[in-house]
Amino acid sequence: MTFTSVDYDKFRALRVTHVATRLEELIKDEANDDLTPEKLFLTAVDDALDARRANKIEKLIRAAGFPIMDATIAEIDYREGRGINPVRMRRYGDHDWRADPVNLLLISPTGGGKTYLACAIGIAACHNEHTVTYVRMDDLARRLVLARTDAIAHQQLLNKLSNVDLLVIDDFLTVGIDQDAAADLFAILANRDHRLPTVIASQTGPAHWVGELPDRVAADSIVNRLANRSRTINLGEIDMRKLRHDQTRTTKTYWE
Repeated sequence: MTFTSVDYDKFRALRVTHVATRLEELIKDEANDDLTPEKLFLTAVDDALDARRANKIEKLIRAAGFPIMDATIAEIDYREGRGINPVRMRRYGDHDWRADPVNLLLISPTGGGKTYLACAIGIAACHNEHTVTYVRMDDLARRLVLARTDAIAHQQLLNKLSNVDLLVIDDFLTVGIDQDAAADLFAILANRDHRLPTVIASQTGPAHWVGELPDRVAADSIVNRLANRSRTINLGEIDMRKLRHDQTRTTKTYWE
């Protein structure tokens, strides 16, 4: 059995082209000769749905802007002293962020693996079909400054960051930000409060953040919104960046 171009025009009109293509492949495969038409059709439907979901997940991951595109919960290093374990991380990997909008704070000194962990959690959220945006704090402040020259673009950026299912802000307040950026950050977090979660990766904790923000009243409000409804992962003092570099130096392919 082979579908014609006219058939495919009909399938496109019904938006079932992928089902028809997969069904044709299954029919042509002699290994399926013993299957009933109903079974072939249902298999084609399941395969088409799986393909559609995989395509959606790929688009979500690309759109998120992760710097480490292959980060996964499965590849996290759980050595002693890192403050994490596989059971807890699997829970984050399976988490329904829309249903439980509690913030997550990832705290460790530089090199502690915060970015990898944030990307792994964010990519897992994409696999659960959540929309995710990853951004470094310095880049976010820069984007807000540029957008401020166009009121419409500025509001669109605020709306996007306010409404994405999971917002991941890395290198949070590693350096200070100006009052306008702080005001925008307050607006974003106020819009997300009790509604959508934010993941913060930082070298410092809430007590330090208050001092890095230019307005004390706004600072108290921002930090309060982030910290009071949050879970915290303290990654300890292990320098994962140095550790991985030292491991790389021992491989046969390494050269200087």
